Amino acid sequence: METAFFSFKNHLLLLLLFSVLLLILTIHPLEAESEDAAIISRFQQYLQINTAQPSPQYQQSADFLISQAKSIGLEFQSIEFAQNKPLVLLKWPGSDPSLPSILLNSHTDVVPVEQHKWAHHPFGAHVDSDGNIFARGSQDMKCVGMQYLEAIRRLKSSGFHPLRSVYLSFVPDEEIGSRDGAKKFADSEIFNSMNVGIALDEGLASPSENYRTFYAERNPWWLVIKATGPPGHGAKLYDNSAIENLLKSVESIRRFRASQFDLVKAGLKAEGEVFSVNMVFLKAGTPSPTGFVMNLQPSEAEAGFDIRVPPTADPESLERQFAEEWAPISRNMTFQFKEKASIHDKFGRPMLTKTDSSNPWWILLEEAVRKANGKLSKPEIFPASTDARYIRERGLPAIGFSPMANTPILLHDHNEASV
Repeated sequence: METAFFSFKNHLLLLLLFSVLLLILTIHPLEAESEDAAIISRFQQYLQINTAQPSPQYQQSADFLISQAKSIGLEFQSIEFAQNKPLVLLKWPGSDPSLPSILLNSHTDVVPVEQHKWAHHPFGAHVDSDGNIFARGSQDMKCVGMQYLEAIRRLKSSGFHPLRSVYLSFVPDEEIGSRDGAKKFADSEIFNSMNVGIALDEGLASPSENYRTFYAERNPWWLVIKATGPPGHGAKLYDNSAIENLLKSVESIRRFRASQFDLVKAGLKAEGEVFSVNMVFLKAGTPSPTGFVMNLQPSEAEAGFDIRVPPTADPESLERQFAEEWAPISRNMTFQFKEKASIHDKFGRPMLTKTDSSNPWWILLEEAVRKANGKLSKPEIFPASTDARYIRERGLPAIGFSPMANTPILLHDHNEASV
């Protein structure tokens, strides 16, 4: 197995090469082994900052990132669009600021951990005998944020000065929807002033030798369905009881989910191209001191569903299905959205970044991977959601790209590791 030490270093080279092609530069030789060790040490320091939701150590993270900016020689600022949630924005000024800039985005928060289920402390950044680095965020996505920094560190140390400006944004709250992070950032005057031409954001590791890229993503629709009905004795058979009506809807949704999943299992569509529907909560019953009242049928029942909608979908058709089949008024049912993200940008177009010759940024990425002796898989729709959607929502191109090939997908898992 390739060790984390050399794997992380090679991933840096790929991002370095992409930066080089974007900035019209040639590759420089690898640093000495001592510098490689320093790179890993800086990565470990970042991982050791506990930025897990719901109480991320954002200020410690911001202080670390600003210290890195100072050591590299980048401009920096810490911005709070929401109190105690700093967004760190770094800038490498270009010699021609009139040109569209490059934005390298990553998020600083990570998902929670069940510490007792980890082989090593989730914020210890332990390196095992095979070189694997165990830590929450080692794949999602502190590794990519550090790769951006190390690539620019190398470029600056070579004496190169970019023609166009390069920005690095380290944003909070991606793991809880980004409302106080990337969303407010993308809507701000600060973002407008940056004149962004292309953004890179997170992708996924690839278990094969081919790197994965993402040109779009599914958008979250979080749906709550509620059924009402007459309360009654637990032994009596009622028509249109709350739980009975809800179960009819659950079965209909289950069949829809299975039909979408069958397309994936048959190889007819990729995961990002279909709707995903997963029940995330079920609430019913009359509480009692010992649990629930067993001889009383409740008058209300609710279920919540995490639905992910591909950017090529017909949202109006899906909403009709909600009203007519999943939560019909005829069964005393209602539905509401806890989250309903748009699948169109502000110009009314599907939020898709082109991956053909019409997009020069895409051509540069393909060339970079080839020159690094790598291979790209077919571009995909990201199966979940990332901060890139707020960039695409503005009509700008954004590519999801975490350069990790021959690497198991471990984000959000116990024992997440860079391998």
